Amino acid sequence: MDNRLGEMEVFVQVARRGSFAAAAKALRQTPSAVSRAVARIEARLGMRLIQRTTRSLRLTDEGETYLLRAGDVLAEVEAIESSLDRGAGEPSGRLRVNVSVAFGLHVLVPVLPDYLAAFPRMSLDLTLTDDVVDLVAARADVAIRVGPLRDTRLRAKRLGASRMVVVASPDYLGRHGPPQDPAELGAHACLNFSFRRSLDSWPFRIDGKVVPHAITGRFYGNSGTVVRAMALRGAGLARLARFHVGPDLAAGHLVPVLERFNPGDAEDIHALYAGSERQSPRLRSFLDYLGERLTFAE
Repeated sequence: MDNRLGEMEVFVQVARRGSFAAAAKALRQTPSAVSRAVARIEARLGMRLIQRTTRSLRLTDEGETYLLRAGDVLAEVEAIESSLDRGAGEPSGRLRVNVSVAFGLHVLVPVLPDYLAAFPRMSLDLTLTDDVVDLVAARADVAIRVGPLRDTRLRAKRLGASRMVVVASPDYLGRHGPPQDPAELGAHACLNFSFRRSLDSWPFRIDGKVVPHAITGRFYGNSGTVVRAMALRGAGLARLARFHVGPDLAAGHLVPVLERFNPGDAEDIHALYAGSERQSPRLRSFLDYLGERLTFAE
């Protein structure tokens, strides 16, 4: 009997879990049965979808395409069955979410208890990391990313934007004085990002034009969480999205500086996911909830 749908599910599990053994465990099959199912797909298509080694596997370009299309098909089947289920309208199952540390702690985590209360049949598997990860490799259903979109294979839902601001602690400003003009930044310790070292400048609006100004400093951090922590400890000036520092500004632990030169730029925030336009009930419930309830300092 032709069981292409079942074989698609096997392939998707292998791709998302990174091994035949892990997929077999999740599907309650033997590793050899999982391997044969993938081999049947490859034989039918006449092409290799997975490159196997003794220690790991990776998808070929054709395998990446098949994964996305198979995800579309399986999501559509799930949507059809959910619409006929007595529990339709009440999503159920496990949703794996990947998000940066700062955004996760300051913005996402505060709304998750209410989400779980609103959807009692749902469970969340949340990973906080500042590493740029592949959704498939990380076994994530959805990722929330701050900044420019890079992976064009994924679908995206814009959740909002958070305006940039230059901040410093009262202690730092008491010792060094606040800069009155961007030209004075050369005399200040500026905290920058290690992954933006080719852009050691901050933009400011001067006479109606946005002009980059070089910054100096001896500290580079790989995340907004690290840079914020250094700013709170009086190590220098930092330029961060307001979602990082909104509560700090409200409490007076950090102070905005050079605001009259602020160009008004902001970092976009998106939810990224693989699959079809027709989202699974699990994913749709999560994205709709974030769209309605998510708030962060703009």
